[in-house]
Amino acid sequence: MSFDIFNLSSELTKALEKNNYKTPTLIQTKVIPLVKTKQDIMAQAKTGSGKTASFVIPILEALKENKTQKKAKIKVLVLAPTRELTLQIAQTFSNLSEYFPKQLSVVSVIGGEKIGEQLLKIQKGCDIVVATSGRLLDIIGKKQIDLSTIEYFVLDEADKMLDLGFVQELDEILKIIPKQRQNLLFSATYSQKVIDIASKITTKAIKIEVEDTSTHVQEITQRAIFVKKEDRSELLRYLIKQHNFKSVLVFMANKRAADNIANKFLKKGYEAESFHRDLTQEERILTLDDFKNKKIDILFSTDIASRGLHIDDIDCVINFDLPRSTEDYIHRIGRTARAGKTGTAISFLDNENLNHFKLIEKRYKLDIPKEQIDGFDFTLIEQKKQKGPQPVKGKRKSKKDKLREQGLR
Repeated sequence: MSFDIFNLSSELTKALEKNNYKTPTLIQTKVIPLVKTKQDIMAQAKTGSGKTASFVIPILEALKENKTQKKAKIKVLVLAPTRELTLQIAQTFSNLSEYFPKQLSVVSVIGGEKIGEQLLKIQKGCDIVVATSGRLLDIIGKKQIDLSTIEYFVLDEADKMLDLGFVQELDEILKIIPKQRQNLLFSATYSQKVIDIASKITTKAIKIEVEDTSTHVQEITQRAIFVKKEDRSELLRYLIKQHNFKSVLVFMANKRAADNIANKFLKKGYEAESFHRDLTQEERILTLDDFKNKKIDILFSTDIASRGLHIDDIDCVINFDLPRSTEDYIHRIGRTARAGKTGTAISFLDNENLNHFKLIEKRYKLDIPKEQIDGFDFTLIEQKKQKGPQPVKGKRKSKKDKLREQGLR
């Protein structure tokens, strides 16, 4: 099967070929025809499913047919939870419209960059805005953007946006954009919160569920290795040397841990950097570019890199610290084995996190053999089922504290 089944324009077909889109994924085969027939959609799509192209392709095909105007007006608004995913989506729009007779104007609206430059691009006229909700509301507050001409509203990674507390911001945006529009929602999960927010956006969406990421996960060699916490850095170096990994993404619990270990690896001669939300936007872009271009061998990151990071040649993903959410495990390991390639995902286990890892295995019906590496002594303590601690009055964690623990701040 090829993209010919969608009867796309020659310009869009040429761009797909240039960007190595050969065979449509399952989510693309389901979503593209429905978008072309102006249906509202609520799609459950996991990492690596090709969901971005599933809405970019039909929207671009429709925009190409629009009559040329002297000054472009915003027809498409896409909201995404992170700056990285926002930039990735905007780049996909630009790449796939490269051969259009009239080049479309795509503007990324994100924090961490000068708002004045974004305002100038919008005021010059643009066709597509891809934004994080917070910065978009900043611009709306300045009354410098006209959203009255929007025809397509896309909410990507809806579950992640809700996790980050964007519901109120989303409500404000929904009050401003036109009631008559096509709505496209994508989420990795169908939690009740996602269903609730979807009902605010549309009541006529066609629900699409794509099978779990098992097909993609099958291309990933998953390993779980017991190691003492104090030996994890040494084990990481051992594994990199033993398997000659050239591009390694290491997930850490928080930004401080990412900074500390990146500095230690730099001192030992590795090309290593940390990646987290406290970097400036310029630093984040440069770091990712260096990682993509193989100037960095090891990237130590918080979960900011678990979604929206599209790099085709990551050899190995390491869970130096396990994700707090079982859902994030699949998002993390999905950073490797992309574009039809194979990859490795390794989780470091100890007596404290073993039960949590078992929950991850249960959630995804996995049974990953537990290993011990010669030279790295480890004594497994038999796990006992214990009831969780009783809540202490007045000690409930704030949302900010929870986000900090997840490495999202």
